[in-house]
This record gives sequence, structure tokens and C-alpha cells, in this order.
Amino acid sequence: MLKLLNVSKTFQGGEVRTTALDRITLDIDAGEYVAITGPSGCGKSTLLSVLGLLDTPDSGEYWFDGQNVAGWSEAQLNRLRRGRIGFIFQSFNLIEELSVAENVELALEYMNVPAKERRERVAAMLDKLGVAHRAKHRPSQLSGGQQQRVAIARALVANPAMLLADEPTGNLDSAHGDDVMRLLRQINAEGTTIIMVTHSPSHAAQASRTLRLLDGRILVDALQAA
Repeated sequence: MLKLLNVSKTFQGGEVRTTALDRITLDIDAGEYVAITGPSGCGKSTLLSVLGLLDTPDSGEYWFDGQNVAGWSEAQLNRLRRGRIGFIFQSFNLIEELSVAENVELALEYMNVPAKERRERVAAMLDKLGVAHRAKHRPSQLSGGQQQRVAIARALVANPAMLLADEPTGNLDSAHGDDVMRLLRQINAEGTTIIMVTHSPSHAAQASRTLRLLDGRILVDALQAA
């Protein structure tokens, strides 16, 4: 599904040049659940952004579903990403002026899905994630756990093949965080590929495979024991 070959990425800040990714080579198959771990500044979020087509490498190849997308324009990446990749972030990124249902529906409006089908898919996804009773509420009227469920619903309503999660439990207490992790395991069991950045060893252990980064390189690539 995904293949990186000698991918590097650097950032320039004033006179300081930082290597975020250093000749990363990586294969991820459809249906995997991969946790990316490592200390702050090791390149985890940069790797996730490259995998999610939000950023492009400076060098190397990135093969996405059989196409080398390294060097593609932003417009090309947007078209490829739309409907195929869902994103969950530590901050829920919900729009306060919109209701819960409207926040989730927004993901389908960008795909030109007809209004009736949008409403049906939104209702079904909110019901699946246990927040259908909050459909007309504003995000600020929800708990943190409920807001993250809505964010997950928004990421999944387009039926993406891959879900990328950047510290999805970072703003949640342990109980709500564990709840989100159970949801992610369920989503993966249903066939969605998940790639998750996390600082939590216990959450990383719930994935089927763990990548540990250090200084922009993959230090450990290990399958979890069943």
C-alpha cells in the first residue's frame, strides 16, 4: 500500500538546518496497525505528514498505491488524498459554529456527495460511534472524549482506506483515552489501515507493529506478539 525509499526531509529555521527524516525506507501493507514512537523532535509527526500526503520529501521515493508521488504538486496530492485518507489529531479541530452533524458532513461536501446521501452517512457514522444523541449540539457542549469521537466520525465518514492519528489521546484523560484506543482497534479489525503517532508505550503496544524513531531514522521496526 505504502512504500518509502530513502526518504529525507529537512527544515530550515534561520541559520539552523534540521534533518527531520534521514533516508527512511519503509513498507506498510493494507490493513496494518502501525504505531510510531520516539522522543520529541525525532521526526514522528513529519513522517506522518509525508505518509498522509500533507508534506513532500526533499529526496527519495514515496509509492502510494503503486504511484511514486514524490514531487507531485499540492493539487495532485489533494486529489489523491481526498476520500482515501482520514486524519485524527490531538486537538479535535472541530468548528464551533457548526453542529456535530454539520462538522462530520463537511468531510463529504468536499467530495460532492449528494445531500441525502451525506445525511444518511453522517447519521450512520454518529450512531456507530455512540454520539448520535449529540448530533445537534455544538462541540463546546461535549466532553473531550465525545469531541474526539466526533473527530473520528468525521475522519471515517468518507470510508477512507487509511486513517492517520497524531497523538489521538493526548488531550484526553486516561478513561476517555482508553475508549478511543478501543475504537481504533475496532476500526482496524474492520479493515482500515491505521498509522498512529503516540508517546504512550501502552497505546503503542496495542498496535500490530511498532516503529521507533530517533534522529529522523527508524531505530526499531518490530511486530507485536499476538
